Amino acid sequence: MRIGIFTDTYPPYINGVSTSIASLEKALRQKGHEVYIVTVNADNLSYKYENDDHIIRIPGIPTGIYDYRLTGIYPLRAINKIKKWNLDVIHSHTEFGVGTFARILAKQFDIPLVHTYHTMYEDYVHYITKGYFNKSSKKLAEYFTKFYCDRTAKELIVPSKKTYDLFKEKYKVNKTVHIVPTGIDVERFFKEKQNPKDLELLKKDLKIKKDEFIITYVGRLAQEKSIEFLLKNHTKLNKKIKLLIVGNGPDLEHFKKMSKDLKIDDRIIFTGAIPHYDIPAYYAISNVFVTASVTETQGLTIIEAMAASVPVVCSDDEAFRDAVVDDLNGFLFKKDKEYLNAIELLYSNKEKYKKMCEQARITAESHSLKYFAEQVLDVYERAINSTKPSTFMDRLKKIVKRG
Repeated sequence: MRIGIFTDTYPPYINGVSTSIASLEKALRQKGHEVYIVTVNADNLSYKYENDDHIIRIPGIPTGIYDYRLTGIYPLRAINKIKKWNLDVIHSHTEFGVGTFARILAKQFDIPLVHTYHTMYEDYVHYITKGYFNKSSKKLAEYFTKFYCDRTAKELIVPSKKTYDLFKEKYKVNKTVHIVPTGIDVERFFKEKQNPKDLELLKKDLKIKKDEFIITYVGRLAQEKSIEFLLKNHTKLNKKIKLLIVGNGPDLEHFKKMSKDLKIDDRIIFTGAIPHYDIPAYYAISNVFVTASVTETQGLTIIEAMAASVPVVCSDDEAFRDAVVDDLNGFLFKKDKEYLNAIELLYSNKEKYKKMCEQARITAESHSLKYFAEQVLDVYERAINSTKPSTFMDRLKKIVKRG
């Protein structure tokens, strides 16, 4: 199968969507499929062709939201190359810029369009509105999401039950919605895959002592990630427990200042941005993974942590319930006290902690790339079968359109 993936975020840019797409690309290639990428050139305003023209990076303008750039909806210079790919299916991963381009191409060349919805836009409108017109902006985000996902895509994929409920219960979408949790290269995160000497050097660089218990957050440092919750509650934890915050974001300096104001800066470690290929080492030196975010569509980082045999303590949010089983491979919390009790229990009860580490690893192995690819390919087949031309003239028209 010849598959075109259209996305506005792709490695080396680091975030959850980028990780998801890189995982899908790898899984599809392992199964022998041809994968082509259309994405944004985040470095400059020029076209860039990579991997023997299997990757096209289209110039885009900065949006002011993190490092995101927005492309034109019909970049002419990319059309001829994409036509030569002779795609069987287009899989879009964004509703804007590159996603609109995917929708136009799919219609123009009669290529079935599959779309994966990654972002709960209603949780992010504050970056644009700055607190003004939030209600009307959320309605606009809802309208645009329903238009793109319900009316233009043949098949719709979501990563979790939480997102499924958004479309079915709130947005009242009539079409089939496929829940396909993102798979990861779980073996990459196994502790036995890490070099013990490198881990010791990393601990030394981070000034982590042998008797210290490390709870770790990995992700973007921004308001909606509820990092303030982690910092405030850290003041109440045992002083042998350190909080390792891995990542960068618009509120990094705010969180650094907050840790100083709370007089816990000696127990908080901020690493800044870390290349994705180095992340497994940070999980490997951790004892527990923590997150208080309630804006995720699917928490890939919790699966990564579990693959490293690290139990998870996270907010009781539907995005995490698909993977975290309370009191088995981690804990779900709603209140501050539940969070604190979970951390203290894992810190003090070695037998309980060991069992949870084992269960975390078992859970992660069920999120392998193999199963991920198989589920997505089933959706592709459904989309292709529903758009097959019914007559010889239809097939002839399709061939002429493609060039």
